Amino acid sequence: MAISDPLDGITVFAAVAEAESFTSAARTLGMSKAAVSIQVQKLEDRLGSRLLNRTTRRVSLTEEGRAYYAHARRILTEARDAVDSLDTLSSEPKGLIRINAPMSFGFLHLGKAIAEFMKAYPKVEIDLSLNDRKIDLVEEGFDVGIRIASLPDSSMIARRLAPSRRIVVASPGYWAEHGKPKHPDDLRQHTLLSYGYLAEPEVWIFKGPDGDIRVPVKSRYRANNGNVLMQAAVEGVGVYMAPTFFFSEAIRCGALESVLGEYEAEPNSIYATYPHRRHLSARVRSFVDFLAARFGDNPYWDQACEGRHQIS
Repeated sequence: MAISDPLDGITVFAAVAEAESFTSAARTLGMSKAAVSIQVQKLEDRLGSRLLNRTTRRVSLTEEGRAYYAHARRILTEARDAVDSLDTLSSEPKGLIRINAPMSFGFLHLGKAIAEFMKAYPKVEIDLSLNDRKIDLVEEGFDVGIRIASLPDSSMIARRLAPSRRIVVASPGYWAEHGKPKHPDDLRQHTLLSYGYLAEPEVWIFKGPDGDIRVPVKSRYRANNGNVLMQAAVEGVGVYMAPTFFFSEAIRCGALESVLGEYEAEPNSIYATYPHRRHLSARVRSFVDFLAARFGDNPYWDQACEGRHQIS
């Protein structure tokens, strides 16, 4: 039996697979749970394969479902690309942008930027996912990823949005009790706070006049989120090294003080990355342009720190 739109069933199935729930998928799609179940059942009947395991507690993909989901994601992405190719001809950006970004940068800076962008472009919709794990933008259907790295992913198109300079900080009380280091090697005598998602979480790298200085990090406190580590630094637990975008407010109000300004911690940059596609939609292009203009080579978080600490 023919269906009105072959993509309907695929779209519904993909939503259920991603949410692992008929109820959540129905809420996302603006459909009833019964309608979602019917669409998935029709798709399974048409394919002659069971795609989902259903229990009273959860929904999971069968082996056939996992294989079909991989193809479904590509089909839906290509369908969106077809719409995007028409969107580039539109003078006003509109439609959905799916964005993935690091959690802390999203909380501290990206959220406000997105709100301003949405006010400037009222026909654009945003689906933002914040997490610090590395994901495949194409496989998970994202249009844009915000990445903090020394070099962008070569499999993606990347545009540099801002520098990501790193500094070493602790609370004034911590420095008063333990003394300020004059050389990176002095950090070996201090309590260090370590971010777990770094490429090399067990070492801090500085550039000195005689080359790289590698400081081994035997951390007392290691976490996969920078905000909790910054709070630990504010409370005097130890010494933390992270990008300046974390610290502008804490340094401005005197909660943290930086050291070793004459030594340059290994720098990174903040990039907008997106898949290699023939057509880049007007909405995605406008969003990336907006972020590049808002942050820039001398971002406001560095400007807020000027005169309060040294940035190499």
